[in-house]
Amino acid sequence: MIVANPPYSLKWKPWTKDPRAIGGIAPQSAADWAFVQHMIASMDPKKGRAGVVLPHGVLFRSGQEGSIRKRVLDDDLLEAVIGLPANLFYSTTIPTCILVFRAPGTKTDERKNGVLFIDASKRFTKAKNRNILTDADIADVVTAYHTSFDTDGHPADPDGDGGLAARFVPITEIVQAGYDLNIGRYIKQSAAKQENLDTLINTYNLARAERQKTEKRMLDALAAAGIDGFDE
Repeated sequence: MIVANPPYSLKWKPWTKDPRAIGGIAPQSAADWAFVQHMIASMDPKKGRAGVVLPHGVLFRSGQEGSIRKRVLDDDLLEAVIGLPANLFYSTTIPTCILVFRAPGTKTDERKNGVLFIDASKRFTKAKNRNILTDADIADVVTAYHTSFDTDGHPADPDGDGGLAARFVPITEIVQAGYDLNIGRYIKQSAAKQENLDTLINTYNLARAERQKTEKRMLDALAAAGIDGFDE
């Protein structure tokens, strides 16, 4: 088992020819996927696992990184993407994620040909200089990770994930999305919150416009009656 938190988007001297470079070679500007490729190559072929903390850019950046991500997904090596809160680390305030990998062909049947997404980005407690994950937050992530999912990819036991948004997404849907692993693309609960915000803004704007029309009619009526002293 490999557990790692490599330096984020480290500039490096890319490999020229290397058997670890499945799917391509990571760009000089960011060695994130090179670290992952090395870990995948280092996993035990029968029961190897890797959990890696990385910046969100690895989920959606295109170019060489997109090619590597495509190969990793086509080979069904990625088991889970777990979104973490911002400001967890002293060295950076950006939000991060955990990518969980399995050796080729070692996923359980219910996790094959897909990726589990868990959004824990709002589960934190503010401390003096940074945010922290409590034991309860960590336990809820673990519970969501081990839960079963129905045919639509939603938790079979909605109360068993500690309130975390989670979904198992089939590889076919990820392929249709261009191999983009952005968490908000797949967890509808997060998208619904954004839609609700848009609805509230639109409702407010309509109510504000209606109020302004009503006030104008009132002021016109008062002016016609010879009553002044009201400011628009």
